[in-house]
Amino acid sequence: MPLFDVSGWSLPEAPIAESPTSSSNSRKRKRPDSDASSEKKIRSEVNLEKIVKTLTGKSTAGSKKQKTKKTPKQTSVDVRKKNISLPMPLKGTSERLTESATSLPPAKKAKTKHKESGSQESLVKSIKAAEDPQPKDGLTTLQKNMKQNLEGARFRLINELLYKNDSIEAQRLMLEDPTMYNDYHVGFRHQVQSWPTNPVDHFISILAKYPKKTVIADLGCGDAAIARNLVPEGMSVLSFDFKSDNSFVIETDICGKLPLPGSEGIDGRPSHGEGHIVDVVVFSLSLMGTNWPKSIREAWRILKPDGELRIAEVASRFSDMNKFIAFISSIGFRLISKDQQNTHFTLFEFKKVTRKYRTEEEWSKILAQVHLLKPCAYKRR
Repeated sequence: MPLFDVSGWSLPEAPIAESPTSSSNSRKRKRPDSDASSEKKIRSEVNLEKIVKTLTGKSTAGSKKQKTKKTPKQTSVDVRKKNISLPMPLKGTSERLTESATSLPPAKKAKTKHKESGSQESLVKSIKAAEDPQPKDGLTTLQKNMKQNLEGARFRLINELLYKNDSIEAQRLMLEDPTMYNDYHVGFRHQVQSWPTNPVDHFISILAKYPKKTVIADLGCGDAAIARNLVPEGMSVLSFDFKSDNSFVIETDICGKLPLPGSEGIDGRPSHGEGHIVDVVVFSLSLMGTNWPKSIREAWRILKPDGELRIAEVASRFSDMNKFIAFISSIGFRLISKDQQNTHFTLFEFKKVTRKYRTEEEWSKILAQVHLLKPCAYKRR
């Protein structure tokens, strides 16, 4: 008899060979006859059916044929699902227009906007400005720094050329390269910003107190800041430099012959010269080139008797300040005051005095003292 006897399952019976020994002595089980096995199969089927009926409450015989009936509610749900899965039917133009006119979109929930305080607004603006990679001028912070470095390098190069060449060569270079003059003064203005005070501002504040009829000659004027400030106040300012880029500047070499009247006197006796019209001559950081002493001689020629000579020069340029003062005095001036309070430059005030007439040979020896002012060299970066 098999271990599990299930209805419908059967295995073919293989013939059992009879052993030579007698059946009474064989220890093997004898297969039951066909009637007994069929009877047991019927009993097992009946027992299985009773177990299934007890668990489910239904007979297994009709379970395959019977179908569960659906309630009306389940039927409507199935129909709805089937309709949803189908595409929407196309509507006519009139129906769509009517629906769009009558139907309103669902109201959106209003968003509450919190008012920011003044400090918060300024903080947000500063953050946005810092995060903006492309500011209004079109340059990022990195590009601005690179541009300033390039401008500073070009300024130092031009500065070295101006101090280590005479005025004739410096003017030739600026005329050949029109951008050199502007680049130099842009770099110079940037350099002066790091100084405690600008000597040009010092001269403007002093000269603004002078009478309106005062005539001022600004030699090496740059962008003519003195004239821009004092001419609107009714004063006369004559501005001279290598190159003129505005209506205030007269283009000339200040170490050569200035286009102004004046003379150096007559041989045989001390004098102030003749034909002068200038009351004050200003050199604001403009004693440059290897022939700068010639500009001091020209200042004496154009100044009126007792006229003023005002000089502002970088403090580090003086190899011997007393010798510098002695040289200016030998041209025909007397020292009135000296101001060394500023750490970056020194201020001088001289007055024109009479002098003897000199020959060109005598002048060549006097004007050879170029070494009294060292070239203004900036550190290379």
